[in-house]
Amino acid sequence: MTDSRTIVIKMENLEPTREEVNTLPGATMLEFGASWCGYCQAAQPTIVSGLAQFPHVRHIKIEDGKGRRLGRSFHVKLWPTLVFMKDGVEFKRLVRDIDASELRLALQELSA
Repeated sequence: MTDSRTIVIKMENLEPTREEVNTLPGATMLEFGASWCGYCQAAQPTIVSGLAQFPHVRHIKIEDGKGRRLGRSFHVKLWPTLVFMKDGVEFKRLVRDIDASELRLALQELSA
């Protein structure tokens, strides 16, 4: 499920470059994963619920995989990986088992 703040980048579409991501103003959460990934599927309710409380956070959902440059530039090894960025600078990430309270705290810090 996505809403108007979520940008979904599928494997068949072009992903943004690292340079484009680094120039995004404001609060951004990158979500790296794969549609077939069980961990990613299990995390979706937590992610959707958490983001609902922070409507100003830009959410870019990126279908990651072997050879995907953006994921490699962030050294993504496990899915899902959530990268929290403010004005193009990473300050936090959550990996694999996404806990609702950790996600809420990260989004609060991103919003501060």
